[in-house]
Amino acid sequence: MHEFSIAVSMVDIALEYAAKSNAEIVNEIELEIGELSGVVMDAMTMAMSAATKGTLLENARVKIVEVPGKARCRACGHTFRIRNIFDPCPQCGGFNPEIISGKELRVKSLNIE
Repeated sequence: MHEFSIAVSMVDIALEYAAKSNAEIVNEIELEIGELSGVVMDAMTMAMSAATKGTLLENARVKIVEVPGKARCRACGHTFRIRNIFDPCPQCGGFNPEIISGKELRVKSLNIE
């Protein structure tokens, strides 16, 4: 399950920021995860629970925002919602879209004290 290694990396990023900010409490960590990133959301939720154990984030609320996939057709320029990177352009049927969003994997924000 690669979600655990992603969760550990995100916790490390959050802990580094919290330490630089002299935080004593982390109330919430907000993550942005794109639907095209290959991350299984249920697995990520469980992985975050395990990765935060014994850390400053252990009691923090974990908020995961799923970023929808969006692409622009390289052939006709049409922008469209994409759920799979192999989906054709709904306007011209072309393949090889430029992915605009949906591949995100980032710590968006921390609520600290």
